Amino acid sequence: MELDFERCYRAVDSRDQRFDGWFYTGVTSTGIYCRPSCPAITPKRQNVRFFPSAAAAQGIGLRACRRCRPDAAPGSPQWDVRADVVGRAMRLIADGVVDRDGVPGLASRLGYTERHLHRMLRAEMGAGPLALARAQRAQTARILIETTGLPMAEIAFAAGFGSVRQFNDTLREVYASAPSDLRTARGGQQALAGAGTIALRLAYRPPLHARALLDFLAVRALPGLDEVRDGTYHRGLRLPHGGGQVALTPADGHVAATLRLADLRDLAPAVARCRRLLDLDADPMAIDATLAADPALAPAVAAEPGIRVPRAVDSFEMAVRAIIGQQVSVRSAQKTLTRLLQTPTPSRVDHEVDGADSDQTSGQPHDHLGEDSPGEPGGGGLRGFLGAEDLLSLPDSGFGMPVARRETLRGLARAVVDGSVDLAAGTDREEAVRRLLALPGIGPWTANYLAMRAFGDPDVLLSTDLAVQRGAAALGLPDTPKTLDGYAERWRPWRSYATIRLWRAA
Repeated sequence: MELDFERCYRAVDSRDQRFDGWFYTGVTSTGIYCRPSCPAITPKRQNVRFFPSAAAAQGIGLRACRRCRPDAAPGSPQWDVRADVVGRAMRLIADGVVDRDGVPGLASRLGYTERHLHRMLRAEMGAGPLALARAQRAQTARILIETTGLPMAEIAFAAGFGSVRQFNDTLREVYASAPSDLRTARGGQQALAGAGTIALRLAYRPPLHARALLDFLAVRALPGLDEVRDGTYHRGLRLPHGGGQVALTPADGHVAATLRLADLRDLAPAVARCRRLLDLDADPMAIDATLAADPALAPAVAAEPGIRVPRAVDSFEMAVRAIIGQQVSVRSAQKTLTRLLQTPTPSRVDHEVDGADSDQTSGQPHDHLGEDSPGEPGGGGLRGFLGAEDLLSLPDSGFGMPVARRETLRGLARAVVDGSVDLAAGTDREEAVRRLLALPGIGPWTANYLAMRAFGDPDVLLSTDLAVQRGAAALGLPDTPKTLDGYAERWRPWRSYATIRLWRAA
């Protein structure tokens, strides 16, 4: 990726937070790399290089700045929204695919050879998939070192390292410190009580309209799955290695996250999914600038800057919600979903016991994830949504809906199980929409709703949605699908964000 030196240097000189995560500043005279907003003295031009990723900076031997913590910067909005192979690869790497399946597994998911994938990532990111995953492992390890009292060997394997030696060498290289020094440097901070409990900050680019996010999630919350309580969003998680819970509290400049995990190897996927849920890697300044150029939306943008698109921690869950929500009210859909979740399935019971009562990393017992402790996430034993296999095991009586819709859900679940439909974060959006539309009972509204909320497409307008039409009418805009589609061309490439604003206007 080409980085314009003058533009990047101006951002560094002004300590512009908007560019955090877009690029990284390498200072060759000190051997460190920083965020653009680092409060340190601006380095001389001749000592500066710019990199598209932290891994690229690490690749030439630079270490992370201890002052601005560049490894904890927001993710690049470019890789967050791009639908090409590099964007998809970055989302899958963030979700831990390389740690679980290796580079061959990542290449297979994307449909490319390992060699070609390496070439594409090197060209765009300045580093290959292993280096990118290694940078993420280092950040995960630092979080565990600073927020838990776990032994270093357990942290090494929980973070995805193949050996303790690799763990030690990587942290010395990335942070110029031994792992034990990082723990000492946390200033006496005590690890949270409770096995598998981790507290961290999720950075974002301001502004963030937190109330809009919490309002949206609160209206759609389901008993036993999620809830909004005292300004904090609590929910259960279904993760690759077990269950989990998270509490997310928006604050000034960050979202405070407290995670309880059955298996600490799920830290990186859990963080990636929480960031995705709250759309924390968006560039609100660019989005709002485009939408505010329309006089009809300008007052709403000025009154509520930083509106995000609430996404998903579980794409299959979002698909089920979308199908059940077809042509019914949100309240009616909630009742049906609640009935679905309250129907017991053998696999969910087994998963909860196996995933929540034992630590698969260390073999030590964990607190039961259905029980809350002070200061920890929860809210009455929250757990993750049904998996596709779970849904297929439900009896007809557990659905509480017309036969056609029940069979649509089962058809979707079968397609996910057999791999004919891929709902993962790194899926090819166009291909996923095409395959969804081929399933009986799934139409354009459902497929496009999933493209917006599950796949992260920033440019979806749900013009046939009744609430969108009502919102358009309230703002004096065209309110029929055809006329609204034509008018909305001026909102590209951020029509998903316009959709959220139209919903709020309704």
